[in-house]
Order: sequence, then C-alpha cells, then structure tokens
Amino acid sequence: MSHLRNIIYNCKQATFLIEKKTIKRLSFRETVELRIHLYGCSFCRLFGVQSRAINNMVQELFRRSMQSNISLDDDFKRNLQERIEEELKKN
Repeated sequence: MSHLRNIIYNCKQATFLIEKKTIKRLSFRETVELRIHLYGCSFCRLFGVQSRAINNMVQELFRRSMQSNISLDDDFKRNLQERIEEELKKN
C-alpha cells in the first residue's frame, strides 16, 4: 500500500515522467504509475497540458526558423565580432 501511496502523492515523479514522455517512450510501469497519479491530481494534469503546449510552440518556432532565411544584418555581425574581440583581449 505504501508504494501506491508514493505514486499517488509524488508530483515530482509525475512531472518528471511527463517530461520524459516527450523525449522517449515510457516503460509499462511508468505509464501505469503516471496514469494513476494523473487520475487524482489536477495540478499535474494541468502541468502536462501546459508542457505539451510549450513543447509544441517551441517546435513550431524552430520549424518556422528553418523554413525562412532569417539572417543577421552585417552591421550587427561586425558589432558583435568587435565586442567578442574586446572581451578576448581583456583575458
């Protein structure tokens, strides 16, 4: 019974599994534990929804940036290069 109690009340483990799920497939045990926890925890369910939304937005930003030819203007590049060289001279 204590293992079940740990699953039910362990939001830290649940949020870890939610994030892990975005990277790779969860084991059967992890999937069951997460489902049990999410059944009773509205906070972690909300976290899961928000996490998926953030991941989708970031992926869309990367997808859009790869499709368009966005580049820095030459003045900005020169200025940045000068600042880098100045910082390197200080060390």
